[in-house]
Amino acid sequence: MLGFHDELQRRLDLLRGQGLLRELRRVDSPQSPRIEINGRVLLNFSSNDYLGLANDPRLKEAAVRATEKFGVGAGAARLICGSLAPHHELEDALASFKGCEAALTFSSGYATALGIICALVEKDDVLVIDKGVHASIVDAARLSGAKLRVFAHNDVNDLEGILKWADRRNTQPSATRRPHILIVTESVFSMHGDQAPLARIVELKEKFGAWLMVDEAHATGLYGQRRRGLAEQFAVSDRIEVQMGTLGKALGAAGGYVCGSRVLIDYLINRARSFIFSTAPPPAVSAAAAAAIQVVRSHDGEARCQHLWERVGQIAGAREPLESPGVSPSPQPSPAGRGGITTENTKQPQASAIMPVVIGGEAKAVEIARALYDAGICVPSIRYPTVPRGQAQLRLTVTAGHTAGEVSQLLAVLDHNLKSEI
Repeated sequence: MLGFHDELQRRLDLLRGQGLLRELRRVDSPQSPRIEINGRVLLNFSSNDYLGLANDPRLKEAAVRATEKFGVGAGAARLICGSLAPHHELEDALASFKGCEAALTFSSGYATALGIICALVEKDDVLVIDKGVHASIVDAARLSGAKLRVFAHNDVNDLEGILKWADRRNTQPSATRRPHILIVTESVFSMHGDQAPLARIVELKEKFGAWLMVDEAHATGLYGQRRRGLAEQFAVSDRIEVQMGTLGKALGAAGGYVCGSRVLIDYLINRARSFIFSTAPPPAVSAAAAAAIQVVRSHDGEARCQHLWERVGQIAGAREPLESPGVSPSPQPSPAGRGGITTENTKQPQASAIMPVVIGGEAKAVEIARALYDAGICVPSIRYPTVPRGQAQLRLTVTAGHTAGEVSQLLAVLDHNLKSEI
């Protein structure tokens, strides 16, 4: 029998042989379009800091003020004595920003998904998720104990078939109660940047009496007239029971949130275990996130968002260099429009700041990412289990802080390294 460390080393060696070994890289600079790793300054096209707020002086000032007044740690879970003023101020700001009655924040986006889903559904209920949702939603679905069904990615016909099955199942006599149906999807998907057909999903959930939870992690701050998210862009916000998201992407801070009715938030305070049994987030982080919401709602936030879409449009207009044989970039139409790239007919945003280039083999993706790193570009290789086996990709992300020249440099280096792999 192998010893403990020998067994773990065997597993690590197996991951290495499959091109799946992951290692941490120490970053010695703030998040920005250029970051320092191992003494080198690299162009950073790997961050979710879409609006460039993670190192914004206004957020840092808010964090410093909160630290000076409330200290570093909250000291306890919020239901004990850790529910500090910055937490309440952030939740008031979130509810106002999202146009909802109330909001609740969690220590992370992962904890948010676990807390919500496991509180809302249980055994005998039906949980229906998109095949492309984040791992936190998948894990929450498994932990909830509900009957799990997965519909093909963004396939509303498959979703409707599952809802018909669940509806028939729910008409059977029950000794206790009629089971609930909860649909969960992301609005903008984290790996490919494509969008859920929210309007059609809302129609289906209403037709079958289901509940809908939408994760706006990669849409909050970027879409809609007031930058509330894709639900606002599609004018369905008031028809979605549960809107969740993160504070660590476009908002530049950390943590997760859920917005909805007052009764939903009161219920989660009492039933979401990842909220109840976690020490409250640091007050500085909550204060910084509240400051970020103010920025997003301002003219500066609008300008940053527009600048981001201009950079996205720049890459969309240079699709040809990314279409070398053996790679598959996701479609990114143009031109840039307010609140996202739109088509003339639909007036709906059709692009995101996430632009993957699918490579295929895990080892090849790692090799190309390493070549980009050597050329001064930081772009991660995304591999199984984040994406299916054999569908490894380079995940490009742009931010409002990138210049046109920096994007041009990325495209030139990427074009050279992709063509050299043919």
